[in-house]
Amino acid sequence: MSLRVGGRRPATAAELGLMEGAPPPPAQHVTLANWLEGPFNRWGFQHASELVPSAAVSRGDGPVLELPTAPADLDRVVLDGVAETPTLSEFLVDTYTDGFLVLREGAIRYERYFNGMTPRSLHLLHSISKSFCGMATGSLVERGVLEVDGRVSTYVPELWDSGFGDATVGQLLDMTASVAFNEDYEDPDAEVQMQDRAAGWRPRRSDDPPHAYAFLASLRPRDAHGRAFQYCSATTDVLAWVLERASGRRYQALLAEELWSRIGAEHDAAITVDAAGFAFANGGLSASLRDLARFGHLMLHDGEIDGFRAVSPSWARRRLEGEPALVAGGEFAAAYPRGSYSTQWWCTGDDLGTFYGVGIYGQCVWIVPAASTVIAKLSSLPRPLDPETTRDHHRAFRALVAFLLESEV
Repeated sequence: MSLRVGGRRPATAAELGLMEGAPPPPAQHVTLANWLEGPFNRWGFQHASELVPSAAVSRGDGPVLELPTAPADLDRVVLDGVAETPTLSEFLVDTYTDGFLVLREGAIRYERYFNGMTPRSLHLLHSISKSFCGMATGSLVERGVLEVDGRVSTYVPELWDSGFGDATVGQLLDMTASVAFNEDYEDPDAEVQMQDRAAGWRPRRSDDPPHAYAFLASLRPRDAHGRAFQYCSATTDVLAWVLERASGRRYQALLAEELWSRIGAEHDAAITVDAAGFAFANGGLSASLRDLARFGHLMLHDGEIDGFRAVSPSWARRRLEGEPALVAGGEFAAAYPRGSYSTQWWCTGDDLGTFYGVGIYGQCVWIVPAASTVIAKLSSLPRPLDPETTRDHHRAFRALVAFLLESEV
């Protein structure tokens, strides 16, 4: 099945005929076995709830945070450093974009949809979901329901003998808990794929844990906690389990009540759940493009604006407390020498205060306080992670922000 039309433009789900027909032909059938891979993810990422059991994350009955429109012609903005797709419009097409929005000073300056996506469509956020979990944690901490210095096993005794038992909540938040975990998304034998199978995202193997709770309890220790950054999707799910125990609520209900119903979202979100009803906090959230931008807008303003609230300003600013030395040695540190990771956010340490949430296959909410700008991008790239594609996305976002600042758009 060809991924591109005319040798260049990525084919849409409709052009590929995905899930068309009654029933769809085998070659165009999107299933649990293929929905995460290109080209089947072109359909799958906008229909996750049709493939994996999912729970609604209610927006409640409160007012919507209005986003006025003030359109700017950004199609032909030249993205310095992105050689193969020099303009914004070319970049969006070439990087399998499904939705893209630029919010500046609270107004939508640029909004584009591709591949059948609309303003009402929900799209899988992958690991941007982690940033939502980090902010939901703040509500419980500030009410005294949860202690950042508290031990994981204090809240979840079942994890006492696991790799997470003696970690603290703060170490979960900042990804400095150390466990034996392979995050290679394309290795079928990696723990991250076993985690997917336990969560119901992939066909199960006979010896897989029955659900995420059992999977998390099976993980073993690696090194001492708190000494180095270890990006580990299981860490966020342990954090969500801690939140469930501390609050007495299922994660999907907690997320709705503590966060989603307070940010002025226009639509309910959705989150995938496993056989035990545990929500996939590290990557299973689906939301509309504008609601993702609303969340970014609140974070741009340290968590609250105009009566809407994601988290308190003090908790929002906790992202600035990460230590650059902890993330030393990888691609991120090479690009951002002053960068850090804290409360499930990547912080670049640049002069504009840029921080972001990111997910595999091209999901990103890029927040630039000094430019009053939020960029939200939802995509369905063929592969989960490619370093050069990641670098191009960062170059593109930086070039676009530089254009907005220089032209005062």
